[in-house]
Amino acid sequence: MKVLIVGGGGREHAIATSVAKSPKVEKIYCTPGNAGIAQIAECAPIGAMEFDKIVAFAKEKEIDLTIVGMDDPLVGGLVDALEAAGIRAFGPRKNAAILEGSKAFSKDLMKKYHIPTAAYENFDNAKEALEYLETATLPIVLKADGLALGKGVLICNTLEEAKEGVKSIMMDKQFGSAGNRMVIEEFMTGREVSVLSFVDGKTIKTMTSAQDHKRAMDGDQGLNTGGMGTFSPSPFYTEEVDEFCKKYIYQATVDAMAAEGREFKGIIFFGLMLTPKGPRVLEYNARFGDPEAQVVLPRMKNDIIDVMEACIDGKLDEIDLQFEDNAAVCVVLASDGYPVAYEKGKLITGFENFDGKDGYYCFHAGTKQTPEGIVTNGGRVLGITAKGADLKQARANAYKATEWISFENKYMRHDIGKAIDEA
Repeated sequence: MKVLIVGGGGREHAIATSVAKSPKVEKIYCTPGNAGIAQIAECAPIGAMEFDKIVAFAKEKEIDLTIVGMDDPLVGGLVDALEAAGIRAFGPRKNAAILEGSKAFSKDLMKKYHIPTAAYENFDNAKEALEYLETATLPIVLKADGLALGKGVLICNTLEEAKEGVKSIMMDKQFGSAGNRMVIEEFMTGREVSVLSFVDGKTIKTMTSAQDHKRAMDGDQGLNTGGMGTFSPSPFYTEEVDEFCKKYIYQATVDAMAAEGREFKGIIFFGLMLTPKGPRVLEYNARFGDPEAQVVLPRMKNDIIDVMEACIDGKLDEIDLQFEDNAAVCVVLASDGYPVAYEKGKLITGFENFDGKDGYYCFHAGTKQTPEGIVTNGGRVLGITAKGADLKQARANAYKATEWISFENKYMRHDIGKAIDEA
């Protein structure tokens, strides 16, 4: 079969790597792709939001399955556009992708169906939000309602910070139209854990757990980013936590969406906070996480095509989802200055060090092929992933592998997975 993947980051490279292992797949295309994906797929320079061009391309190439990796096209309705043209697609339709597309919607859904989450209020008026802050308990969390590349969340310790946050989100539009509405949320403490899941509208099968590192600098300092690294599984995601989440969160979310007439097929990413009062939902995403996919997918035993087709066909209950009994760690190599200002076009060397090495992966995120070679083309450049018998070994392997790659202004955190030592 012929498969088209929509997106051009590390997540899509991880998806493409898994798709390439399927004996069912004879040809992979990607729009727009990147220099790494281009080594296993034919890439076409079509933007992820150019729906008409993507549909036309899929028809021209007689694509059997389109996998939409990114949040923007899912929320914008690319799956609907593909299905309307008779093209089989993996991912939620527009009316279901709102689970990620609007934080206000997802918070209201959780309140209505008694799914554990932080206390909150929604605002579409900056003046009312500022008035609410005067009596709110600090610290407090401000969230832009819409998509903001994982950066539209501000944790404010003082009233002054919170007021400035309202101004930057709702008045200065730091995150664009994502800040037209805002959620003000109770600040929760505890360990963060990410759990990805496959969903077919009624059945949900969770994948192995993971944990992301959002802040730019060591010690969880600096600005929020799209993610500086991950590890899987999380030692903090215990059987007890899993049982609670299965009972009160996972199936409850799928059933709630169905009850709202928003049948969800695709990936639900559960961002969880393990609070002293039990697990709570921090956020939902409607697709694989990035860089969570880079540590979860390499550990999956199943043929990814089998699982995705079962989701589309409502037959996920027939799939025995299995993961390797090991661990994986991903360290993101970024351009120094990310997520604010950074230079592009720096030549990258050392890719050959990954050739033929089992359990080591170099997932491209912000890269570009030029006549001189592959160069940096974004803030997050590469995701260096390694597997190991346990988390400590995987972490040591991943950091060893980061030394194999060189480029000017290479930057990374040195404490990805350090929490493992505290488990």
